[in-house]
Amino acid sequence: MARAALLSIAAVLACAGCASPPAPSGIDRVRHLVVIYAENHSFDNLYGLFPGADGVANASERSKTQVDHDGRPLPELIVFGADGKPDPRYPRLANGPFRIDAPPVSKRMDEQVPSPIHALFHNQEQIDGGANDRFAAMSTVGGWTMGYYDGSGMKLWQWARDYTLADRFFMGAFGGSYLNHQYLICACVPTFPDAPDSMRVRLDADGKLLRKPESPSATVGAVQVYSRGGGAVTADGLTVNTVQPPYQPSGIPPAAGASPDLADPQGARNERPVPPQTAPTIGDRLTARGVSWAWYSGGWNAALADGRQPPDQPRRVIYANRPDSPIFQPHHQPFNYYAAYAPGTAARAEHIRDGDELLRDAAAGRLPAVAFYKPAGRYTQHPAYTDVKSGDDHVAALLEALRASPQWPDMLIVVTYDENGGYWDHAAPPTGTGWGDRFGPGTRVPAIFIGPMVRRGVVDHQTYDTTSILKFITRRWNLEPLPGVRERVGDLSAALQ
Repeated sequence: MARAALLSIAAVLACAGCASPPAPSGIDRVRHLVVIYAENHSFDNLYGLFPGADGVANASERSKTQVDHDGRPLPELIVFGADGKPDPRYPRLANGPFRIDAPPVSKRMDEQVPSPIHALFHNQEQIDGGANDRFAAMSTVGGWTMGYYDGSGMKLWQWARDYTLADRFFMGAFGGSYLNHQYLICACVPTFPDAPDSMRVRLDADGKLLRKPESPSATVGAVQVYSRGGGAVTADGLTVNTVQPPYQPSGIPPAAGASPDLADPQGARNERPVPPQTAPTIGDRLTARGVSWAWYSGGWNAALADGRQPPDQPRRVIYANRPDSPIFQPHHQPFNYYAAYAPGTAARAEHIRDGDELLRDAAAGRLPAVAFYKPAGRYTQHPAYTDVKSGDDHVAALLEALRASPQWPDMLIVVTYDENGGYWDHAAPPTGTGWGDRFGPGTRVPAIFIGPMVRRGVVDHQTYDTTSILKFITRRWNLEPLPGVRERVGDLSAALQ
């Protein structure tokens, strides 16, 4: 019997390689990553009152006290209108953070509110070396930048309480949506070496935006600079603020009689489309490893049809703030800037999909390993053309659909924001070797990590930026790293149990 038992044990040991592989551990448990990319709110603006988070109450007096261009504290905060002058619809406010949804302002989350300028050079000056004390001075809306909400009524606030809220997640690049979408997929700055002078930024001897002689003090009116939109292209040909893609859907229509798939290379309104880009993206890296992925975009099919119309036809979807429009934003579609995903390519057909397909794929259990979801403009929470509540309802409903998916047990969801929308935040972005560079990180934004493997009821204080998402994808699927990913930021794994 003893010999038989020993033989049995030996047989088991000999067949150890025949047994089922052990359950995956660590980040290998994540087989489906879904990234939901909302718009234009700083962390303090939406989650500054979140229990246990580094919120508004922790702001220093220097950060709370906004100064003019000469460094003197503003006597009060003034909200400026579209004409750059004091907006009579808003009261004068004490210098410091204020509640948008409380007296004397009392704006609800289902109301549209002003949209502060959010551009690279503006953001750099606003941060002021980490003091964060020039947001009002370097804004088109003045003191409105200091507003924040009690976000506890949001559905996403409850998801954050149930899972993990990151309170040190910074936008990958200074400034606006265009560049931060590029940082989400490539951690790079697209090039435009032959950009016309009309698109170039004008800076002073200190490398700051050149202000017009008539630009007033922030106690009188909004700052005025020579560079339209903050300047799209740097002197060395890098596109740092909004430029249009070379392919439809684009904010630049096709040329008359030319291919309807292309933006007119001669441009429109003193603006030309950026040339097709060739830098490597996370999509390229995933494809090279044989890992499935997709970019889902709300309103994509409608916008594609809208963009392919002749140039003399009105656009009813692209940038159209109409009741029946998704308010599609072409500069939020980063893969549409790259030659590898040009119209007619197999890669475009396989990887760029309409947002409605995300719900169908989730319900059917056929989501790819990596899915990016960009809501249509109407549901991004972007100030001025939509409101906070519409996006909150939309994303919360999507999260419920993902939780009901058969792929939920091995899913990680990241809900974050492309950038701060020009809103103030008190936390200084990380700087120094391995943390930051010429292009960022910029101001802090919200990020929520959701899924059955995520720590529950936790505020994660580790430092991340947008490139942390790329770092996680690279590590999880053993990809060749992208050169722009920052060395010292976290890779999201700390959020997992």
